[in-house]
Amino acid sequence: MTGRMTGRMTGKTTGGVTIGQAAAFAGVTVKTVRHYHRHGLLDEPRRDTSGYRRYGSAELLRLIQARTLAAAGVPLAEVGPLLDADAEQFAATLTDVEQRLTERIDDLIARRDTLRRLADGDRLLLTERALATLDRLTDLGFSPDYVAGQREAMVLARALAPEFLDIFLTQLDHRLGDAQFVDLTRRGWDARSWDPDDPRIDELASALADNLLANRELLAVPAGFQPPTPDATALYGLINHHREDHTSAAWTRLNALVEARLRSAGIPIPDQ
Repeated sequence: MTGRMTGRMTGKTTGGVTIGQAAAFAGVTVKTVRHYHRHGLLDEPRRDTSGYRRYGSAELLRLIQARTLAAAGVPLAEVGPLLDADAEQFAATLTDVEQRLTERIDDLIARRDTLRRLADGDRLLLTERALATLDRLTDLGFSPDYVAGQREAMVLARALAPEFLDIFLTQLDHRLGDAQFVDLTRRGWDARSWDPDDPRIDELASALADNLLANRELLAVPAGFQPPTPDATALYGLINHHREDHTSAAWTRLNALVEARLRSAGIPIPDQ
């Protein structure tokens, strides 16, 4: 490797190669070479008499070294000092970079494991009891959109107030055995397409409230239950009014009327 072969192998003089050739030899793009120039990792060679910059063996060696370090994960800001470091500094810097890469790998593995768990869908986010209730809603003929909304509300409840989710599931499991409640709830969901001033909304709200009040014990909060946050009103709104902004004005009005009737009957429902 004395240089005697250079002229014959490249078809050029030994005055160096163009930036495009240098990039190709180093396995990078011309854009990368210029990027290294801007960051001070590689000095720009002088132009020849034809106006072209010619890269010699020294520039190519540094370009290959810079590319190798960058590909290994060394930040560009550290590549320049590393190339100019002595053996002891070089080894210490590489050890530090290796540690940071290991930490990044550990973080990526943890994220990958989370994604794999998410592949199980709702089983990562909900209890088996909640999943069984969702299946029951589907079996009773509730629409996929309604079931999806209940699923999202359950996820919120489990994250924000897991004790409340247990209470809600107990109440809902009892009510799903009531054919009238199931029919009224399905009609309520179908009412999304109604005009919000449709008088049928008032009639449906009264029927739903009467049905709920016929089993007042299911509306009672168990003794000793404490909301997980001092702002119980906000918590109630986040869970029980989930999706209202994206549903319809008729659905929102129906829920508001039902809650107002329950409050007037002495049920302690937070006023939104």
